[in-house]
Amino acid sequence: MAPPLLLLLLASGAAACPLPCVCQNLSESLSTLCAHRGLLFVPPNVDRRTVELRLADNFIQALGPPDFRNMTGLVDLTLSRNAITRIGARAFGDLESLRSLHLDGNRLVELGAGSLRGPVNLQHLILSGNQLGRIAPGAFDDFLDSLEDLDLSYNNLRQVPWAGIGAMPALHTLNLDHNLIDALPPGAFAQLSQLSRLDLTSNRLATLAPDPLFSRGRDAEASPAPLVLSFSGNPLHCNCELLWLRRLARPDDLETCASPPGLAGRYFWAVPEGEFSCEPPLIARHTQRLWVLEGQRATLRCRALGDPAPTMHWVGPDDRLVGNSSRARAFPNGTLEIGVTGSGDAGGYTCIATNPAGEATARVELRVLALPHGGNGSTEGGRPGPSDIAASARTAAEGEGTLESEPAVQVTEVTATSGLVSWGPGRPADPVWMFQIQYNSSEDETPIYRIVPASSHHFLLKHLVPGADYDLCLLALSPAAGPSDLTATRLLGCAHFSTLPATPLCHALQAHVLGGTLTVAVGGVLVAALLVFTVALLVRGRGAGNGRLPLKLSHVQSQTNGGPSPTPKTHPPRSPPPRPQRSCSLDLGDAGGCYGYARRLGGAWARRSHSVHGGLLGAGCRGVGGSAERLEESVV
Repeated sequence: MAPPLLLLLLASGAAACPLPCVCQNLSESLSTLCAHRGLLFVPPNVDRRTVELRLADNFIQALGPPDFRNMTGLVDLTLSRNAITRIGARAFGDLESLRSLHLDGNRLVELGAGSLRGPVNLQHLILSGNQLGRIAPGAFDDFLDSLEDLDLSYNNLRQVPWAGIGAMPALHTLNLDHNLIDALPPGAFAQLSQLSRLDLTSNRLATLAPDPLFSRGRDAEASPAPLVLSFSGNPLHCNCELLWLRRLARPDDLETCASPPGLAGRYFWAVPEGEFSCEPPLIARHTQRLWVLEGQRATLRCRALGDPAPTMHWVGPDDRLVGNSSRARAFPNGTLEIGVTGSGDAGGYTCIATNPAGEATARVELRVLALPHGGNGSTEGGRPGPSDIAASARTAAEGEGTLESEPAVQVTEVTATSGLVSWGPGRPADPVWMFQIQYNSSEDETPIYRIVPASSHHFLLKHLVPGADYDLCLLALSPAAGPSDLTATRLLGCAHFSTLPATPLCHALQAHVLGGTLTVAVGGVLVAALLVFTVALLVRGRGAGNGRLPLKLSHVQSQTNGGPSPTPKTHPPRSPPPRPQRSCSLDLGDAGGCYGYARRLGGAWARRSHSVHGGLLGAGCRGVGGSAERLEESVV
């Protein structure tokens, strides 16, 4: 019976090993080796007594709870260099004995809070070479007390669960190199007394906050072990914030400074301590005084310079630090925004800029013009009561609200973009603190407010929209009777007006064309006169040369010595030789022959200028500013 029983045991053992894998049973421990087997998923028939399971260099894409069910004895699990993109919640839930988990070289993008739940005795967690951009805060909670080695290198991490890492008292090695970490929270490693190696190489750290962990440095006397710290490849800003690190004396490391410009490229440990300096804050510009209407948004601005960049704070009129709330928000760049202002927000605000080199302050005065909250402008007892200008000027112009017996509001001298608002002095018995003008246009329903001093009774509106209809109302703001009362408002009157349309460009074009026409006409007349004079001289000289007529003498008497004058000898009349005909090659439509050449040429110039400019006017401004014939009459 012994041989059949042995064969049965061997057969059962052989069936428990997955077909593509190799199983080794050494020293009462079972190792299942499935590396380089082209697996697309975890084999379902793995012996649950396996202590070591190697699934590296396959094509597994996802992990879930069924893959490692009831494998409570598994100690070492290797899933390196697969294509894992997702780990389901509690995929390792039954691996209570697991000590080492290798997930490096996969395609994990994030780890949820339940992705690594289960292995409460895990000591080595290797997650390097993934694409991790986010790790949930509670992802490491199940093995905080047992983890000794954590490798998160070569990922895309900007933040890591610092609270969880800082609560790992047994952690010896922490690799965070080749990530995108740009800041370390102060005291993040203060509780890691067992940490012996911290690698922060090739991140985006410009500074390191002081931490008791770093003071161990290379001190051989430190307990329990000296710290090996690597932070090269970071854009270190070598100012007074890193002076504490410079004093740790680590001359054999090759960290360099990236800024400020005077220290860029120099070895960190070779820079003298005196050159690690900072600049105190300086308030470059800020809001000095701001007036807003009650209920409007108030934005207080404050900008400061310094090295390092100052931290900005605001202190309110009650000497309390202004924090973010539903009504107010303080931005890191120094801007304080109050969403809906009230009378209690008025007062002096202090902007405070601080950095390790000192602090600077600036005061901003905020005044809130309280407005009524009713709408009818009166309360019981006849006293002007609170109202709120919540209705638009269009509504007031249509008759809503109570109009008192005040002089009417007029809008005169209206142009395309401006108008003059005028109103009377009102009743002397009613005190006026200031006037408020509210108006809006048909192009934009948003009301626009203007505050006018009580001594003024005229206001010029500018930057209006051409060709738009406007509704305007004037209100008088009266001072409050007591400190707790709101400002009273009386509606003095409303007006409706329309701006002129935009001035067409053709008027300017007509003036330009008219001026050019006159210039051309005057020039043509001058040229024509000069040609007439020249042609007349030519015609006269040519006629005298071609005719060769003898000089005709009449009544010529010779001088004698007192004798009678001789009788003049008569000659028969000669007919003048025929004059040569000149060819007229230029026909300008004048029937007077070639002797009118100059005059015709002048007329041609005038007609040409009239036709050109008249045509231009007819094409550009027909119907505006007259016709071409009218322009011709004015030119001639």
